[in-house]
Amino acid sequence: MQRTITNPVFEDEVRFVKTAEETDGEVTELEIRLKPGGSNELHYHQTYAEIFTAVNGELGVRLGRKADEQILQPGQSVVVDKGQIHAFFNPTDTDITFKVELKPGHTGFEQSLRIMYGLANEGAVNAQGMPTNLKYVGVIAHLSEMRSPNFILKLMEPLILWLGRRGERDGTVDELVEKYCR
Repeated sequence: MQRTITNPVFEDEVRFVKTAEETDGEVTELEIRLKPGGSNELHYHQTYAEIFTAVNGELGVRLGRKADEQILQPGQSVVVDKGQIHAFFNPTDTDITFKVELKPGHTGFEQSLRIMYGLANEGAVNAQGMPTNLKYVGVIAHLSEMRSPNFILKLMEPLILWLGRRGERDGTVDELVEKYCR
């Protein structure tokens, strides 16, 4: 299994430093290289906290619905509790590197990243990096236990999660895990 994956849409790179399996579920540790202006949307996780640490360059972190912004210098960290709305971004004009720790570790999150990046490399995502197959969106949401505070997405959430559960029952999850996570 590859330790480093890249996403051609976002032009970022994720390196799996420690997986949940390797740490008996204690932690998932990632190192991410993010291009200038790179970011993700506000979201939250249902069952795990995240610790963001700037390694090379400044890392921006948005916390809460009002998007309170913090700029972390190398070596500085911020803890995002489970259920806390957040996003990260690169506020600089150069690539940055940062570390993310999920506590406890989360195999489903790891799988969702691998699936998402695999789909992106095959051109099976839209310009925003979302899978064009709605069932795959459901599978990724189901595996990662990641949710969006966005009003429109909240309205669609029951359908998306139903598709994710259906994907588990009909073998879609197993197919995607086999293709992108082995």
